[in-house]
Amino acid sequence: MKVDDLILQLQDLIGNAKGVPLSGGKVMVNSDEAFDIIEQIQDAMPAEVRQAKNIVADRKQIIAEANREAENIIRAAEERKKVMLNQNELVREAQAKAKEIVDDAKAKSAEVRKAANVYVDGIMKRAEESLSTQLGEIKKTRANISNSQKQGK
Repeated sequence: MKVDDLILQLQDLIGNAKGVPLSGGKVMVNSDEAFDIIEQIQDAMPAEVRQAKNIVADRKQIIAEANREAENIIRAAEERKKVMLNQNELVREAQAKAKEIVDDAKAKSAEVRKAANVYVDGIMKRAEESLSTQLGEIKKTRANISNSQKQGK
C-alpha cells in the first residue's frame, strides 16, 4: 500500500475516533490500529525511497543516451566533413558546412542534455516534495498519537 493511502487511513482512524468528553476535542484512538498503520508506513517508505533512487538512475540513463546520440551526431558530422574535404573544388564550402553541422550537433546535444536534466529535476522535485509532505504528515500523526497517549494516561 502506498504511503499516501496509509496516511489517509491513519487520518480516517483519528477523524472517526470517539471524542473524550470534557477533553477539549481530544479523541480516543485504538493504539493497535494506529501502530499497525504506522508500521505499514515504515515498511512502505523504503519502497518510496527506492522509487526515488530509480528516478535518479533513469536520469543517468537519459543523460547517457543523450550523450551517445550527441556523439553519433558529432561522429556523423565529422565523417561528412572528411568526405566533403576530399572534393577539391568544394573544399571551402565543405569546411564551412562541416563546422556548421558540428556546431549544430553540439547545440542539439546541449539542448538534449538540458532537457533531460530539466525533466529529471522536475521528477526529483516532485518526488522530494511528496516524500517531504509524507514525512511531515507522519511526524504530525506521531505527535498527535504521542500527545493522545500522554493525555490519556
